[in-house]
Amino acid sequence: MAMTGVLRPGHAQIRVMDLEEGVHHYRDIMGLVETGRDAQGRVYLKCWDEMDHNSVVLRQADRAGIDFAGFKVLDKATLEKLDADLRAYGVKTERIPAGEMLETGERVRFQIATGHIIELYAEKTAVGNGCGLINPTPWSPDTMRGMAPIRLDHMLLYGPDIAAVQKLFTEVLGFTLVERILNPEGTGSIVVFLSCSIKSHDIAFGEYPEPGKLHHCSFLLDSWDHVLRAGDIMSMNNIRVDIGPTRHGVTRGCTIYAWDPSGNRFETFKEDRHPYPDHEALTWTFEGVGQGGGLDYVQRKLHETFLTVVS
Repeated sequence: MAMTGVLRPGHAQIRVMDLEEGVHHYRDIMGLVETGRDAQGRVYLKCWDEMDHNSVVLRQADRAGIDFAGFKVLDKATLEKLDADLRAYGVKTERIPAGEMLETGERVRFQIATGHIIELYAEKTAVGNGCGLINPTPWSPDTMRGMAPIRLDHMLLYGPDIAAVQKLFTEVLGFTLVERILNPEGTGSIVVFLSCSIKSHDIAFGEYPEPGKLHHCSFLLDSWDHVLRAGDIMSMNNIRVDIGPTRHGVTRGCTIYAWDPSGNRFETFKEDRHPYPDHEALTWTFEGVGQGGGLDYVQRKLHETFLTVVS
């Protein structure tokens, strides 16, 4: 697949209620690499195999959740085109100057129907993964520790009117609808999985009455064994686990869901499905997500917390 337009999830700014406790969780237990702190007090981190300076930004606040999610686009010309396309579609955009986030270029920011703030950007300083660019090593002992996630893989965001968000992402930003979960009546989607690549999803949205909610940020691991190892690390550090270890029917991902100390859910995830843009979207009925194992294929049950606990 030729990668053009929107390339991938680039960053998420997560609110934590105790900054150093949050840093300990994401850096020391999960194994992200701390790459900087700014004058606003934000802490920047990256997963070990990410090339760019940051993918997770932690900000201390009085409530948990997500401030915004950013996507990297191919180049500055693409950024200008997508900004124009968004405005032509009726979306109000705002320019955030280069340097407002450490090592990050100018960003185009806009709000979507679910109440979330989304950003697009073309430039972020490349710091590498510690393996080198010539005769690279397969992994770096200097950066692989803790659960050692490879990358920030995707986010699931909850809010109202996901039909409008799906339309914006597919018609303007070039995403593909990969899978969807129908509501109990079968008249519309309650979760949509959208991809700008050949991943099972780069972002997903769930129908929810309150706007701007974070369901989870997901971190990709190398294998099912690494997901199980992450579960061991969670237990050793008394991290509250929500679901798993198990497999999803939806997206065929191997997973554990848990909560950071502030109550933000995170996922350790192994990708198993790689749909191309010409593949027909898969549909799950509401009953199929529970009894058919769409959420938890092993237990074939629908966990109530998955539908109701957000930050």
